[in-house]
Amino acid sequence: MLSEPDAGLASPVVPRKRPTREAAELAVRTLIEWAGDDPDREGLVGTPDRVVRAYEEFFEGYRIDPVDLLGRTFEETQDYGDMVVLRDVRLESHCEHHIVPIIGKAHVAYVPSDRVVGISKLARLVEVYAKRLQIQETLTAQIADTINEVLKPKGVAVVIEAAHMCMTTRGIRKPGVTMVTRRLIGAFETDAELKRDFLSTISGSRETFG
Repeated sequence: MLSEPDAGLASPVVPRKRPTREAAELAVRTLIEWAGDDPDREGLVGTPDRVVRAYEEFFEGYRIDPVDLLGRTFEETQDYGDMVVLRDVRLESHCEHHIVPIIGKAHVAYVPSDRVVGISKLARLVEVYAKRLQIQETLTAQIADTINEVLKPKGVAVVIEAAHMCMTTRGIRKPGVTMVTRRLIGAFETDAELKRDFLSTISGSRETFG
């Protein structure tokens, strides 16, 4: 795992010696045996390899620097000064307490000061932080704080709505429950009208384009 730059954002990931792929596959075999099944039976013999490959996808965010991701910005905005909103960004993460899925969507907005960033970079930023072991509160703060730190806009707003499988499929088992978290920085925190406009923009029915 790579450590993150010390930019006043989330706590950096401490560099650790990464176990070998063989060690990871042996760990999966152990869990299969602990669950009560035989890792050598036909249906499971390839499962350790498949699980390790899946983990490479689930947690690829540890290998990407989110600050570098937002590094390329643009000044040619024709003095655009209103909010930029990217809503309904699908989010797939994993709870750091039980390593089960968190599924939801993120709404990201900022008011440019003098530079903007490509919208795909905002979606990718959500993905980078989501593809780590997370709690939703931290995930929300990391996305907002990184945008604020790198772009230095007039304001940033991030809202995440998500369902947690650690709550819906185990423990209290309450399906249909959605958790909502938000982080408002700068103008979105101090300007009541801007805050209302943002919350109105991300609420209600959606029409899909493209």
